[in-house]
Amino acid sequence: MTMNRALRYGGQLLAVTATALGTIATAAVPAAAEDQPTAEQIMADCASGAGKCSFNSPQIGRAYLGEPRQVSELLYNCTTSAASQSMSWADTVGSSQSVGGSITVGGGIEGIITASVTATYNYTWSSSHTETSTFTVNVQPGEVGWVSRAQVMQQITGTWQTHYDDPKWGHYYWFVPDVITGPAPNGTDGMHNAVVVKSRKMTSAEKKLCSTGSTEGKLFTRDR
Repeated sequence: MTMNRALRYGGQLLAVTATALGTIATAAVPAAAEDQPTAEQIMADCASGAGKCSFNSPQIGRAYLGEPRQVSELLYNCTTSAASQSMSWADTVGSSQSVGGSITVGGGIEGIITASVTATYNYTWSSSHTETSTFTVNVQPGEVGWVSRAQVMQQITGTWQTHYDDPKWGHYYWFVPDVITGPAPNGTDGMHNAVVVKSRKMTSAEKKLCSTGSTEGKLFTRDR
């Protein structure tokens, strides 16, 4: 092989290698040029199957208790004495990504994460968790009560790798770092779901509900 042929061959190999490896796309840094994708575009191709995707090197963080949120109707006590009522509640907690927003149950992204976490940790990851129950809510006169719940949560960090049969945005491969936040089984890392009854004083507008119409002097519920 002559020197000129060797240089030409080496230049072609370098170009192919650069095209294959691609660059890293992140949610925090927007695309620098029109021919570079956003992280959301890469994730859309993963979800649709336009790109052959895997979620690499998942790392599961320690569980923590998520923010409490109202899961029942509001119970108003318009009477002059303490009152109680049994109230049913339901709560569904889903998962989200640092790129791409909420994870759709049964979608392509969910399946890829599940396969990766199971293969790495032999741990069954679930993108959604639902609980229902009934609680007795005690409310003092002139107060509003409700049921609140906090779910044990966990974060999984990893990197999405997308492979295209033909170069897309100039490369065969694109990489997107991501953080998945979702529900964890009750008791994970010693953390437990919390269900509590909360109450507060009625506002001025709410007090008016107790002095007019069918709610006067009664115990009643309203939607959240």
